[in-house]
Amino acid sequence: MMRIVQANQFDAKRSVEAGTREQLEAVRTILADVRERGDEAVRAYTEQFDKVRLENFRVSEAEFAEAEALVAPAVKAALTEAAANIRDFHQRQVRQSWFTAKESGTVLGQIVRPLKRVGLYVPGGTAAYPSSVLMNAIPAKIAGVPEVVIVTPPGADGRINPAILVAASIAGVHEIYKVGGAQAIAALTYGTAQIKPVDKIVGPGNIFVALAKREVFGLVSIDMVAGPSEIVVLADETANPRYVAADLLSQAEHDPMAAAVLVTPSRTLAEAVAQEVERQLAELPRRHIAEAALRDYGAILLVNDLDEGFAVVNRLAPEHLEMLIDNPFDQLGKVENAGAIFLGPYSSEPVGDYFAGTNHVIPTNGTARFSSPLSVDDFVKKSSVVSYSKRDLREHGHKIVTLAEQEGLAAHARAILERLNDFTKEKQERDQS
Repeated sequence: MMRIVQANQFDAKRSVEAGTREQLEAVRTILADVRERGDEAVRAYTEQFDKVRLENFRVSEAEFAEAEALVAPAVKAALTEAAANIRDFHQRQVRQSWFTAKESGTVLGQIVRPLKRVGLYVPGGTAAYPSSVLMNAIPAKIAGVPEVVIVTPPGADGRINPAILVAASIAGVHEIYKVGGAQAIAALTYGTAQIKPVDKIVGPGNIFVALAKREVFGLVSIDMVAGPSEIVVLADETANPRYVAADLLSQAEHDPMAAAVLVTPSRTLAEAVAQEVERQLAELPRRHIAEAALRDYGAILLVNDLDEGFAVVNRLAPEHLEMLIDNPFDQLGKVENAGAIFLGPYSSEPVGDYFAGTNHVIPTNGTARFSSPLSVDDFVKKSSVVSYSKRDLREHGHKIVTLAEQEGLAAHARAILERLNDFTKEKQERDQS
């Protein structure tokens, strides 16, 4: 199933998902329709795509209470502990406003404020992801966002998976709407009678959600355009092939377009992992999805040594990178591009997905070259503060005038010159008196 090839012969076939022309046109039609008709359009698309007609989109308190009774205590306990770990990790990311005063009297600073209202998209479809609720909502809450709202597709019975509602309660979010797809992105962007507009939309979704987020960017902020999941395992001869195969499959089962790649200088390990993947694949409930992903986007890449392996990793810039090598901390500095890095045999990628505390909303499609996992920073905005002193303007104003004139902006220069001229007049009056 998994092909073994030399790394220099591998085409990753990853790019930011642009969708087809038909998909993009469909998304644009939905966005325009929701902008024009509001709830009526949202209701029609929900009936068309989710096969349920809803008059009221918001989840009721009774539904929250019912969900609490339906979710097993062990699941609630695990979600609660995971939430505590996520809070602990993300609390360390909080930035404070700051000011600095110079002897001259000038004060410079930065004010950090939370966004006012944020929308979180939580996928539905073939699987429900309460972990995504925690990963998106908790950083927003820590940032101080006063209004956090979730949108997620309803089932055919008009209900939301109870585990999602329990996770939302644990995260402190009680404004949830049974709306998914591009119509949910439209409602969050433009607002409807039932759903108030937001300042930012975060969270992964299918291709229609991704395209919709890209289309509305600028009217609202977004976190990223998320693509299918990815894992690269960099392993040497010390790695356990059963662990490697299991970790590759943990991502391959996400989506037929998920990428699972092993990079190793050991042909012995490569062949053992290929055999293990076949064995474990036969037992997977989502085998058909994993098979497609491994066939089209999976590979075992042979390199001459670990240095070449790190070069391959940095070229791929994976969402998830596992380093199953001897003394991984010693070589951590060689990783330049990766969304999340997992070190050692017991740091399996699902540890980060669910429980360790790090965020699992991570850049895909090679965008780890220039972007970062979701964090508290995604839910704040910053304002620069300048209180320039008379002394400093008198001393440095002519330099500002020089730069403004260099750029041909005479009014910029005049704004400073007006003040400098007053300083000159004041000095002349003092000299005369």
